[in-house]
Amino acid sequence: MRQAILCKMRRFPWFTNVTLYGCLFASGDLVHQCFTRRDLDWRQTRNVAVVAFSFHGNFSYLWMRGLERCFPGRAVSMVLKKVLLDQTVAAPLATSVFYTGVSLLEGKEDVLQDWREKFWNTYKTGLLYWPFMQLLNFLLVPLYLRTSFTGCCAFLWATFLCFSRQCGDGTMSAALAWVMSPKEAPSLTNAKEQK
Repeated sequence: MRQAILCKMRRFPWFTNVTLYGCLFASGDLVHQCFTRRDLDWRQTRNVAVVAFSFHGNFSYLWMRGLERCFPGRAVSMVLKKVLLDQTVAAPLATSVFYTGVSLLEGKEDVLQDWREKFWNTYKTGLLYWPFMQLLNFLLVPLYLRTSFTGCCAFLWATFLCFSRQCGDGTMSAALAWVMSPKEAPSLTNAKEQK
């Protein structure tokens, strides 16, 4: 079965990678909601999925291939260049598209509000997670599976992003405080009342 799946991923790399990435990213929102709500907000999950499928999955697929063309191979210098470029170009872009894209789909009057309030903290938090994931990705994962691997890592990241968007401030400390004692962390209803 594993070989059959890998064969399909080699044969249809764009479709399988983007689909897996989008599904995992949207699942991150569902996990966040399961921990913070009694009733699931399917519109929110749809909005996250639309951003994931229309931008994040496709961008990741093309980005991974572009990086490999510019810096081919797994030599330490090439891998470090890919990680550096990924964190200085792709990470800020992907974070910005998430905050503004979901706000746009929700019909917010000021689609840049979440971005202004949370981007910098989220980007700094991402620097504690993504460089290590991408280092593993560029060193160990074949090119045709890199977007899927990134999607697996993005599942956890999407859970964090959705938490940050709804009731966090984009920092790891807010997310850890919520995980350790969810009753004391700001609730979803309090966050919405403040807006």
